[in-house]
Amino acid sequence: MNSNPSYPIGIPGQPWGEEERKRWRASLSVQRRYAQDVVPRIESLASQFEILTYGRLNHADDIYPLFALRNGPHDPALPTALVTGGVHGYETSGIMGALEFLEKRAANYAGKVNLLVAPCVSPWAYERVNRWNYDTLDPNRNFKPDSEAAECAALMALVAAQTGPFLLHIDLHETTDSDETEFRPALAARDGNSSVPDAIPDGFYLVDDSESPQPAFQQWIISAVERVTHIAPPDENNMIIGSPVIAHGVIEYPQAKYAMCGAITDARFRTTTEVYPDSERATPRECNNAQVTAVCAALDFALAYM
Repeated sequence: MNSNPSYPIGIPGQPWGEEERKRWRASLSVQRRYAQDVVPRIESLASQFEILTYGRLNHADDIYPLFALRNGPHDPALPTALVTGGVHGYETSGIMGALEFLEKRAANYAGKVNLLVAPCVSPWAYERVNRWNYDTLDPNRNFKPDSEAAECAALMALVAAQTGPFLLHIDLHETTDSDETEFRPALAARDGNSSVPDAIPDGFYLVDDSESPQPAFQQWIISAVERVTHIAPPDENNMIIGSPVIAHGVIEYPQAKYAMCGAITDARFRTTTEVYPDSERATPRECNNAQVTAVCAALDFALAYM
């Protein structure tokens, strides 16, 4: 039987039950506030964007409205682009990058594209700086029909309600040192498995969809981001987080198979960003800038080659 003796919750080799999930929730503390950090910045954009409340999370005494913004009524003559951040609530630059894009760059695309932006998909996890949601589910493995993750079900319903097809979806993420020190061991303990160590890449990279790859699109984004931050090199086996590097700064996942957010539309152009905020070579400002740059580069390429 596999074991994970180092994680403090659960019995090695046994998947968690409700008691372990309660212990896990009790071990977490609120470290920041969605209502203070994120919601006011969304509300301040009301004169420029339509603000949609597309769902609400209710966890005991904690209630979190889920917000998306769009740049006006749907124009059937224009393509539609989706930007998502905070699918993993602890990945800060995805949320802040989405907000900064709205505040500083989105106006450049008025009259060119129907924008739909969900800046913070997982606010409960944002407050606790965690990967999982309240129910110990990874949202980025639960975008599937009848999802048990409320965050995922709400976002999928929002996307399904939009008129017309999507041209682009860019999903903003980070890879952090805590992936190795906390979240992979927690995952192994939750499922009654062993935790297998891996290396954390130092730098920015992209995850393409192996079922519908767009290599020129990915490289366009990498070239733009490389001007503002460094790109993650492959390890000695030409891998990044266990996946073969198929081009400079790019790996692939079968995103629909893994029920990832990147597969919630049938957009021709899709990518997932990964920023490394723990690098000695990057600052929080640089990480946010990398996300904004990636969004703009993705939009520029998609609009030029649609």
